[in-house]
Amino acid sequence: MLFWRKKRPSHVRAMDWCKAHTVAGQGVIVHTRQPTPYAEVTGYYIPTLYQWGETELARQYTRWLLAIQLPDGAFPAPDGVPYTFDTGQILRGLCAALHDVPEAEPALRRACDWMLTQVDAASGQLKTPSTELWTDIASDLIHSYAVPPLEQAGKLLGVKEYEHAARFVLAYYKRQDGLVPFNRLSHFHAYAMEALTEFGEMDLARQGMAEVARVQRADGSIPAYPDVDWVCSTGMAQYAIVWYALGDKARADRAIAYLEKIQNPSGGFFGSYGKGAKYIAGAEISWGVKYFLDAWRLKLLSEGRFAPQEAAHA
Repeated sequence: MLFWRKKRPSHVRAMDWCKAHTVAGQGVIVHTRQPTPYAEVTGYYIPTLYQWGETELARQYTRWLLAIQLPDGAFPAPDGVPYTFDTGQILRGLCAALHDVPEAEPALRRACDWMLTQVDAASGQLKTPSTELWTDIASDLIHSYAVPPLEQAGKLLGVKEYEHAARFVLAYYKRQDGLVPFNRLSHFHAYAMEALTEFGEMDLARQGMAEVARVQRADGSIPAYPDVDWVCSTGMAQYAIVWYALGDKARADRAIAYLEKIQNPSGGFFGSYGKGAKYIAGAEISWGVKYFLDAWRLKLLSEGRFAPQEAAHA
């Protein structure tokens, strides 16, 4: 007699991937071709893990980050150099751990103080010690996504200087003509769209997402650039998150449905899919899983059926 095991839900398999690709006692890997722990992504996984009820793993990630913080308060990228964007994402994790890991508070303060040293006093632009790992597909505009956690830290710690700096930097990026248009890799464009929703700049986010909506296909897929056929998995998950924030559940649901179709048996995602795919197409990336989990949580919340402990261990 044959017994068929029910396929585990896509979000559960995604969490399984995260756990299977976490370095013991450290953080989540960069991707399957570079299986070393990645501080930036580990940092922004922490809120996700707490939200899904994975408290012990969130604590592990936090404690590893505390152990590698540099003396000046910044955090190193895989090349050992501190990037402002990376430290900004680790702020997200430290903010989430503040209630749970006592040592997170002094580390968060030091990281925020370092972030302030990267703010151009005249313009508000965020500087960074290096852009070596960005290659030619990222730009300074991704720094818009490093600003919301600085404001969040200011509110949590009661430090107005952090809040004011965040608003000063936000004003700079809002002045940049290239911030809102869908004119770059969807993953990086979506960073800006999510940052705008986090700041409550819904009208600007809607402008950018209107361009994305125009190119979303009937099957829910969204091209990685407006003029290509292939898709960026992370960008699609991020766009779903933004659409949920904007109240466009139908488009968000279609994006998630497409992601479920292309999800690998492992529960992970390649960086991109389709003919001509050029964004880490042959490796499973850790950040694709993080944003898929975030999008799925919002889907469940929109349907009134999110239960963290049950969802994490289904």
